[in-house]
Amino acid sequence: MKIIYTKHTLEKFIELEKEGWKITKTKIRQIIKNPKWKGVTHYSQETVIGLMDERHILRIVLDRQSAIIKVITFHIGRRGKYESTL
Repeated sequence: MKIIYTKHTLEKFIELEKEGWKITKTKIRQIIKNPKWKGVTHYSQETVIGLMDERHILRIVLDRQSAIIKVITFHIGRRGKYESTL
């Protein structure tokens, strides 16, 4: 499985680190391979969600194209916000 990242996604790593969240490409890969929850956005984009801690999740929006997965964006959210929609 090959994972590519958009320019926006690469900027998000830096942005979230400034806010105290250390997100790594390894963490992204782990969640894509073994998500706690799966869903779709209002625009029919695939989402996968993993736990960051007891109160927060990491939600990843992606596009699968054969063996290539493009990470469009990701963000931290409070538990419950997205879980209830899955």
